[in-house]
Amino acid sequence: MGVIGWRVRSMVQQLGWNCRRGFSSAAVQSQLENVGFIGLGNMGAHMARNLVMAGYKVTVHDINERTMKKFSDDGIPTKRSPLEVSESSDVIITMLPSSAHVLDVYNGQDGLLTNGSRLRPWLYIDSSTVDPQTSRKISMDISRCTLKEKKVYAEKPIMLDAPVSGGVPAAETGKLTFMVAKICNNMAMAISMLGVSEAFALGQNLGIKASVLADIFNCSSARCWSSDTYNPVPGVMMGVPSSRNYDGGFSSKLMTKDLDLAMSSACKVGSKCPFGSQALQIYQKLCSDGCELKDFSCAFRHYYAGKDEK
Repeated sequence: MGVIGWRVRSMVQQLGWNCRRGFSSAAVQSQLENVGFIGLGNMGAHMARNLVMAGYKVTVHDINERTMKKFSDDGIPTKRSPLEVSESSDVIITMLPSSAHVLDVYNGQDGLLTNGSRLRPWLYIDSSTVDPQTSRKISMDISRCTLKEKKVYAEKPIMLDAPVSGGVPAAETGKLTFMVAKICNNMAMAISMLGVSEAFALGQNLGIKASVLADIFNCSSARCWSSDTYNPVPGVMMGVPSSRNYDGGFSSKLMTKDLDLAMSSACKVGSKCPFGSQALQIYQKLCSDGCELKDFSCAFRHYYAGKDEK
């Protein structure tokens, strides 16, 4: 298998399953080759293609017929439903927009769990960013199922809650980071981007070029991902959404969704998140102002009225 930035096999190996007593790595490898991928959006399409390039036998499904045709035209098997994907897969990966989509793909009509308690796939990896309650429900539903064929290393099907970080560029290059507690990460990222954007906008109003301020930030205590890797000021950094009118990247709509999940989770556990709450309001405003499909770094221009670097 070719090496890509993320691999199903390496995820299993790094987690060190308790159920892996007494079987060879070759046995695991043979049961990781048939991968079903559901959700071929901006992230999922690249992830699925990277698996194909790495030598996995990938079968895909998406509700978008045009997207499905692109995969079919490239010789990648497509299926009409999640259930059909599961019938030919040992591992299932889902990459979906929201909790409602995840629940529908797993438990809806012709969903992954439609066949009831007996499943062919032994490993389910949900890389969607959803609320913890949805992940727990899907995990519980899967835990009540059995395998059609017993594995020496897995007595029951397993579910991983494995959302990703890195955005479309990392998905394309195979350098995504898989994590748990992603809503905490994205809340911090949203707040950081707003703080950096606010500082750059203030600097411009004080007559300081954004590129100068970026150099200062990036060699001092203000350095962060939002300043040195994903700068929000158009004209300061190439290859990021701000350099292409904030198209591509991680949309304000998705950031709003993740912040809403974070605030709902905070409310359930009584956690104070004033910055997260304010960030949610700002991104809600961006969406209502027509920027829902623009990258979330567009807050610099469309909320703080920041200017392009000339």
